[in-house]
Amino acid sequence: MLETYLRGQRAKKDILLMTHIVVGYPSFEASFEIVRAMVAAGVDLMELQIPFSEPIADGPVILRANQEVLGRGARVRQSLAFAERVTAAFDIPFLFMTYCNIVFKYGVADFAAEMARIGMAGAIVADLPPEEGETYLTAMQAHGLAPIFIFSPTTGQERMRMLAGHGRGFIYCVARKGVTGQQTAFSQELEGYLARCRQATDLPLALGFGVKDRADIDFLRGKVDIAVIGTETIRLVDQHGVGAVEGFIRSLLS
Repeated sequence: MLETYLRGQRAKKDILLMTHIVVGYPSFEASFEIVRAMVAAGVDLMELQIPFSEPIADGPVILRANQEVLGRGARVRQSLAFAERVTAAFDIPFLFMTYCNIVFKYGVADFAAEMARIGMAGAIVADLPPEEGETYLTAMQAHGLAPIFIFSPTTGQERMRMLAGHGRGFIYCVARKGVTGQQTAFSQELEGYLARCRQATDLPLALGFGVKDRADIDFLRGKVDIAVIGTETIRLVDQHGVGAVEGFIRSLLS
């Protein structure tokens, strides 16, 4: 159970780290090496983004990565096969990050069953609200998978409580309005928002959108359970190659 794992990890660490990759970027073999490097550096869990043509929550860096993988002909089944490979190789929880079009095109019940078969812990379906996700929630529950829901700074307290009631594992708090990869002000205003999030749920809290370095993670200690870093790692790979990943992740956690 994802929540049990996270609480066990939090008993040993003052903050956890979740990383994010676009499956198949810059190649499927490079993706596997990136996962290997991240696990070796000590990450606690990881999002595997299934490439999609319209990733509306994502900024230009992740959007371009999605487009490049799709342009080389990648398909959903390749992402599932990749996920099966990494869950067998590495002993941390893996989540899919995706969009509802992919899940519904594949077949909701079949997608959840396949996730369970290959050892995934849950999924973040960024554009699927619980009001429209009854079939998805039922399928996830049937297979013991965690549906992760999202809080934003504009989410009201009543809706936060409703989302938390449907979620399992943890809540993903986005640091600001907009898309991934933009600048986030780690400030008193963000601190107030996270206090609201904490009031709305007992689930562990993750914070993403704009986390880029050790100073950001230090700011989040004691305020959330999980820091999420995604775009910055893709930038690093683009600029310095896969070999730079492990040292970068270690620098965030040391």
